[in-house]
Amino acid sequence: MVKAWKEGGALSRNLQSSDGDPGRTVALLLWGNVIEDFLDRIGLSLDDFCQRMTGGWLFGYIEALRSAGWRSVIFLVSQGVEAPMRLRHAPSDTPICVLPVWKAYRSAARGMVDPYGGSVERIFGRGSGLRRLVRFAQKEAAPYLATPLGALARNLRREGCTVILTQEYEYARFDTCVLLARLLRLPVFATFQGGDYPVGRLDRLVRPVAIRAARGLAIGADKEATRVVEHYNVDAKKIWRIHNPVDVELWRPMDRDEARRQLGLSPQSRIVIYHGRIDIYAKGLDVLLEAWERIRDRPTTENPLLLIIGSGRDDAEFRQRLEALASPSIRWIDRYETDRTIMRRYLCTADLYVLPSRREGFPVAPLEAMACGLPIVGTAIPAMSNIIEHGSLSGGLIVPREDPGALADTFEKLLGDLDLCRDLGKNARRTVETRFSIESVGRQLDDMLNQR
Repeated sequence: MVKAWKEGGALSRNLQSSDGDPGRTVALLLWGNVIEDFLDRIGLSLDDFCQRMTGGWLFGYIEALRSAGWRSVIFLVSQGVEAPMRLRHAPSDTPICVLPVWKAYRSAARGMVDPYGGSVERIFGRGSGLRRLVRFAQKEAAPYLATPLGALARNLRREGCTVILTQEYEYARFDTCVLLARLLRLPVFATFQGGDYPVGRLDRLVRPVAIRAARGLAIGADKEATRVVEHYNVDAKKIWRIHNPVDVELWRPMDRDEARRQLGLSPQSRIVIYHGRIDIYAKGLDVLLEAWERIRDRPTTENPLLLIIGSGRDDAEFRQRLEALASPSIRWIDRYETDRTIMRRYLCTADLYVLPSRREGFPVAPLEAMACGLPIVGTAIPAMSNIIEHGSLSGGLIVPREDPGALADTFEKLLGDLDLCRDLGKNARRTVETRFSIESVGRQLDDMLNQR
């Protein structure tokens, strides 16, 4: 992995930092401790990130900001480099500044099994006495030690960044960026992508101060916006109701029969599709499989096929579950699909899209499906209630969380009435064009960053 970065860096170190308007440059910082924690779980390398990775909130934001005249620089923290490197994200032509993680973080993270496990036991495994006390201190300190503030400050200046925008406000990187920004006299903003609670005791002490010191928060979900205002006693004027964008020119409908022919899928199948991380609990994939077991043998549903595309930390367990079911009506494409053209083709084979999640931030995946003309069946999480705010008129239906019976009944209703599916799909496309396009979100981000 390090070798791939060094090869990429050799090609990119001499790039100049003057591309775009230097007075309107946003530093984008991702959630988490080091970038490898994210990429390793979906089976990608840092080189893949530079050369092939697209989609998601990050690259949607880059395009939206660009549409409003803002230049972006991606800042990554890596344990695979020893000195700052400047690369470029090829698909979006965006500079990437890769910073080495602080050495203190390496010590604090030593022995961690799952850095994001929450409890000492889940992060390190069982321990007691003094060992557990030391591990607790490591757990609390590690997220705050990950961001190399000196290197970040120097490279923010080098890139001419005028604004800092972090992926999540409920994480230590946001707190440390607020502190650094005070010293550099830069405004800090943050987005809501799923982090809706502090994860440690230190967080609970620091976070209220950081949130109140931030210039603004982009929160698309109503309930989360209300929580932040009430829990942190934040001025509601700091909350900007900004959703994640989707490129409606890229994600658009295509002929369903042709898409199926290209991918070798039967034109007679009734296809339900999901794409995203394989995180069984958070994404509700156990509920989805139970619902599918209930529907596949119902006589009213002919030729059902559940198409699942994605990878993640629960790949091994998910594979075991599918092997136990031994169902020919479930097909899993077990990879993170970086080619958006191929992903669009898969979406366009389907009759409807499902998001069975127990928890989400503001998901991009269902917006991509809606842009492709698919109706949505989503669980009653805050974000889906905002996306499908007018129910069928917005292009989808909401079912209770953790209710496989309700999910199966909704599948049966829609798969048994393809005319209804098509009507909902048209509404879904219209919703995305109106509320979630690159240009629409770009204008909102411009207003927030300029405090209009």
